[in-house]
Amino acid sequence: MALTILDAGVVIGVLDADDPHHVAARNALGAALARGDQLAMPASAYAECLVAPARRGRDAIRAVDDFLADLPAEVEPITRQLASRAAQLRAKHGSRLRLPDALVLATALHLKAALVLTTDAGWPRTTVPVEVVGG
Repeated sequence: MALTILDAGVVIGVLDADDPHHVAARNALGAALARGDQLAMPASAYAECLVAPARRGRDAIRAVDDFLADLPAEVEPITRQLASRAAQLRAKHGSRLRLPDALVLATALHLKAALVLTTDAGWPRTTVPVEVVGG
């Protein structure tokens, strides 16, 4: 079974029918589930997914948590080793890779993921295949 790492934009896109990436994000996530992929996301991406729901209240936050539990998608902690790897990626790629995105890629590299799903077309190439959803 392969591991697919989810970036926040994909989860946000799936959950928000008004998001411009909604249909593409649903299709990409559906394809990963159909392949039988395991799903995970770094804690930093999970936090990004909770910003808008946190403005709406506890029920909205619970809806995100229920969605991730139903997938199921694991939320991976950001360890010292992972943070170091993200910092190295950020240093190597400069302004082309923001730290939250570097944490997603570092998680994928650390866990030897088969694929990363993101809505961000600006990421530099790494050794982990990246699929830009809705791009």
